[in-house]
Amino acid sequence: MIEGYWIPVLHSHLPFVKHPKYDYFLEEHWLFEAITECYIPLLGNLKKLNDEGVDFRLTVSITPPLAEMLADEHLTKKYLAYLDRLIELGGKEIKRTKGDEEFEPLAHYYKNLFEQSKEFFLGFLGGNVLSGYRFFSDLGKLEIITCGATHGFLPLMSVNKRAVEVQIEVAVESHKKHFGKAPKGIWLPECAFYDGLDEILKSNGIDFFVVDSHALIYSKPTANYGVYAPAYTPHLSCAFARDNESAKQVWSSKEGYPGDVNYRDFYRDIGYDLKKSYIKDYINPDGVRVFTGYKYHKITGEGDHKEAYKPLTAKKKTVIHAKNFHHNRQKQIENLAKQMDRPPMILSPYDAELFGHWWFEGPEFLYHLFKEIDEHKVFKVTTPKEYLEMFPTNQQVNPQPSSWGDGGYYDVWLNPTNDWIYRHLHQMADVMCKFANRYKSEKNRLRCGVLNQMARELLLAQSSDWAFLMTTGTAVEYSTKRTKEHISNFNLLQKMIEENEIDEEKLKTMEIKNSIFDFLDFRIYGDMSL
Repeated sequence: MIEGYWIPVLHSHLPFVKHPKYDYFLEEHWLFEAITECYIPLLGNLKKLNDEGVDFRLTVSITPPLAEMLADEHLTKKYLAYLDRLIELGGKEIKRTKGDEEFEPLAHYYKNLFEQSKEFFLGFLGGNVLSGYRFFSDLGKLEIITCGATHGFLPLMSVNKRAVEVQIEVAVESHKKHFGKAPKGIWLPECAFYDGLDEILKSNGIDFFVVDSHALIYSKPTANYGVYAPAYTPHLSCAFARDNESAKQVWSSKEGYPGDVNYRDFYRDIGYDLKKSYIKDYINPDGVRVFTGYKYHKITGEGDHKEAYKPLTAKKKTVIHAKNFHHNRQKQIENLAKQMDRPPMILSPYDAELFGHWWFEGPEFLYHLFKEIDEHKVFKVTTPKEYLEMFPTNQQVNPQPSSWGDGGYYDVWLNPTNDWIYRHLHQMADVMCKFANRYKSEKNRLRCGVLNQMARELLLAQSSDWAFLMTTGTAVEYSTKRTKEHISNFNLLQKMIEENEIDEEKLKTMEIKNSIFDFLDFRIYGDMSL
């Protein structure tokens, strides 16, 4: 008898990065690494499960910026060139490590891995990662949900309600473009909720969304079941909250599975370990060292001493950890079931990039976990949509304004490192709304092109990634530069409209580089009641 339900949710997101003028651009590799280390291994294991007749369910958010990049022909060509470089490096590594009992097998292992990734990408995926997600969605195994159009931090944009509405409306249109249907759920950017957001979600057909645990724990009235059942908001969109116990087992690098001494060490990479004269063709052309993906050491333990990575040993560990996670969820569900008058639900949301990138063995762990669940059938894996179909009656509450950032609220995205951003974002949103109403009957192709690009630049500037990276001190220079670039582009385009002098060359450059949302019409920012 099924005593409860487990709902795994993976949040797949990267900010929109595209630099057509350069053959090699460091930040584009965020996407290439994620495809190779996360998305392809995940989809490959889902195919394996399906081929083996194993039942599974998974909810995956694919944010609009990520979907746009995965469908971009320019970035696809660069990705294939990236894979070819890694395969070439593999051949070089096999020669360098020849005769080394520990490292030569690893050189072969990685070269084969990258060759298999290319074969899977061009074969099963047909050169587009999104086709893999669509395949499992059509089978009913995968629920694909959306996010904000550019992962904008919605609470800090809410001084202009239309700015928030457009983030959701464009996200829905992007989802339709890439997946052929409207999304029923959303991963709120940074899981950030504020009072009134549910009205915007519901008006756009969003039936459920993901929040952190304290959104329901501190809701008004208090959620009777805590995080172990969803709750409807006043506008009847449904909040699903994170279970901290299951999250900690996977998230924590110290207490969780990823910190096991047998798993691959993320930071030891030949891009940093080997002489520049040898590795120069496979790192940044300006000599800046980068990760190559050839990582020959396991975590081993604290300290600088690292032993050789053993893939087979690590793979066996994923089986042990999958069984442990299954056992813990079973016991957790059994205990909760005694206290509830309905089967408990455990929602476990994670960044998708944790599985494969930060935790190399993560996709293998999920594969064995799904097999374990299907074999024992003591609890069922499901999706939020399926759960609501089974249990449509739920308590109604006002969720607590919150996020899943450090501290649980909005501090990560509003602090002295990044607070300068928002006066620009608010002003740009106000201008965009004014122009959308003023020029709603505009027919001139060039002027419409400028106004559409203004909307793109605003959306791209609103990405929460830049404020986040400024706070963490990671890629600060690039994040600041990107934010200022979009603000500057917007202001330049605004000037073109106001002075009626359009620089077609500059406009074209922006349209090629910041090409997100080819369907975007600036009029979306207008007052629909006018």
